[in-house]
Amino acid sequence: MRFLLTAQQRDFARSLDAMLTAADTPAAVRAWSAGDAGPGRALWSRIAEAGVFALAAPEEYEGLGPLPAELALACVELGRHGAPGPFVETVAAAALLSRLAELGQEGPAKRLLPSIVSGACAASVLFPGASPYALDADAADAVLVVRGQELRLAPGHGPVQRSADPARRLSRPLDGGELLASGPELTHALAHATVLARLAAAGQCLGIAEALLHRTVAYVSQRTQFGVPIGSFQAVKHRLADTLVAVEFARPLLYGAALTLAPGDVAAAKVTAGEAAYAAARTALQLHGATGYTEELDLSLWLRKARPLRDAWGTPGECRAQVLAG
Repeated sequence: MRFLLTAQQRDFARSLDAMLTAADTPAAVRAWSAGDAGPGRALWSRIAEAGVFALAAPEEYEGLGPLPAELALACVELGRHGAPGPFVETVAAAALLSRLAELGQEGPAKRLLPSIVSGACAASVLFPGASPYALDADAADAVLVVRGQELRLAPGHGPVQRSADPARRLSRPLDGGELLASGPELTHALAHATVLARLAAAGQCLGIAEALLHRTVAYVSQRTQFGVPIGSFQAVKHRLADTLVAVEFARPLLYGAALTLAPGDVAAAKVTAGEAAYAAARTALQLHGATGYTEELDLSLWLRKARPLRDAWGTPGECRAQVLAG
């Protein structure tokens, strides 16, 4: 089966690509890593104006969706450009609030979703079974914490911990805070939000893999050895071909999962896209040689994202177990 994008979806992707290309995203990533969220939040506002967060929210809360296929497509572009910020976590928050509203608890959605859609509220989350840390809680406007059958708005966060990716700033939300929702409905909403977050993370992984592959192909076409480009060496071609196969295998799984939103399908997309990103990072590092280790090279911004994002929202082992569970 072939999953082809519509003309409207392709235009949407091109518009995001053009906007992010003009935004000097690497500078925003470096500032974000240093604790300066200003350039990243300015980029966040432009992404919101493009309608990305509206894709995760229903129309009654000023959204456009939910539109999972378009959301996955947007996350591919965000990953390909390495945009900083808790995008996946904000998608998870929007999905959680939307499903709670469908189940009869509309208060939190009415309060938070319009500002999430507009970009005024960047949200982070802490869900059971996920990381013990919330991503970018220091730059987020709201941190939603689910413990048991309670959803609370965290009153703050502890010290920021550095990740393998400097742009992923981790901290533990403080206990307590305002109670937003409770009850058995939260369990169902949490399961839905986790599926959407995993889909968004898979999209970002695919975008990271594409960026690493593109930059590596460009490099081996220019770097010469023995008077010829190293891209002409068969061993190099084999590594790039293997990476391309992994990327193109992950793509239809991502868009197929966006159509069904079945937990097993989304888990398959996540593990495949995550492994493609990690394989692309290893290939890029090897074929760039020593220059691949330098922080000054923009390549490092994507290299450092591949491994943490591969494991976020479900490690490869967890995702494979979900696939086997059906």
